[in-house]
Amino acid sequence: MPRLLAPTQAWLFGPSVDLSVFAGSALASIAFVLAAPWLGAVGDTPAWAWLLFVVGVDVAHVWSTLFRTYLDGEEVGRRPGLYVGVPLAAYAVGVLAYTASPGAFWRVFAYVALFHFIRQQYGWVALYDRKGRASTFERRLDAAAVYAATLGPVIWWHANLPRAFWWFVENDFLAGLPTWAGTVALGAHAAVLGTWAVDQGLRVARGEGVQAGKVLLVAATWAVWFGGIVLAQDDFAFTVMNVVLHGVPYFALLYRYARGRHAEGGFGGMGVLLRAGLPGFLLFLGVLALLEEGLWDVLVWHDRPVLFGDNNLALESDLMALVVPLLALPQATHYVLDAFVWKAGREPALLNRLGWGRGSQGPATVSQAPRAVAIPDVGE
Repeated sequence: MPRLLAPTQAWLFGPSVDLSVFAGSALASIAFVLAAPWLGAVGDTPAWAWLLFVVGVDVAHVWSTLFRTYLDGEEVGRRPGLYVGVPLAAYAVGVLAYTASPGAFWRVFAYVALFHFIRQQYGWVALYDRKGRASTFERRLDAAAVYAATLGPVIWWHANLPRAFWWFVENDFLAGLPTWAGTVALGAHAAVLGTWAVDQGLRVARGEGVQAGKVLLVAATWAVWFGGIVLAQDDFAFTVMNVVLHGVPYFALLYRYARGRHAEGGFGGMGVLLRAGLPGFLLFLGVLALLEEGLWDVLVWHDRPVLFGDNNLALESDLMALVVPLLALPQATHYVLDAFVWKAGREPALLNRLGWGRGSQGPATVSQAPRAVAIPDVGE
């Protein structure tokens, strides 16, 4: 009888956590969307859902990068040029783009965010492959599956604009792609994913087993990207499907890392946030996220007076060119720094802090994977 789990079976955080943050996130997203009529959430995202998913997951996960970077004085001192230069450069580019036109700013920002979201899904799968000692063919097919699952719906979206939702603001994505291009993209995405699924089936038939966590991750990625873009009919469905699978696994990564770094004596007095456990960790991030969104609403959007008041403040356009890129700086910095701070091949201590190093008690040690590991969202 073929084995369902291969000897190379490996989990990133452990079976229960992996299943919760990947498959569980996708299932929770689908459940919320299906329950939308009973939740009063059909159409625009209601206030409670905005607080839960946008503030509590999307914006809060951006701020969790602090535990890998600016809250750790030793880390900042090790690479001051990176941690000072990235926000300065991001702000300068943002001001230049917004000065050219607000539309240009939001378009650049939307595509950078889109790239970040796609690369994070690839990064998780690439890490599974390294831990499972996947062959070159398997790694390439897995990569193709992730890119098909994400880019197929995105290209279809571009070919079917306008939709009832946008990434950030109306018209942030470029329109003009012919409808047939979207149909072709979905056909290609189905062919690639079908080939990947057949390969997984053949592995079972040959008695090689499958890496369950990775398979569920690819399936979850397809479900939320296809469902949240192609099938979604309103902003609520897109928002829920878009942010939960992206943000929740990142919380798991940062919390695991922060605990490991704190065990080494990192964070100084800020370590009290970790001594409070996961609730303290999430509460701290939630407060920062709410403060940020409050500034966005007071200074720019003015669309949630019940939460943040109605001051009718209207900034001049030249001042907006300075304020909007500044408010967007946490996200922009998060997008860029993630391409640099998770290179475990260049910093082996990362593996120990995550419980993946030699001699750690985590579910998968470095002996189960090649030494050079790049952690999401940068992949290779």
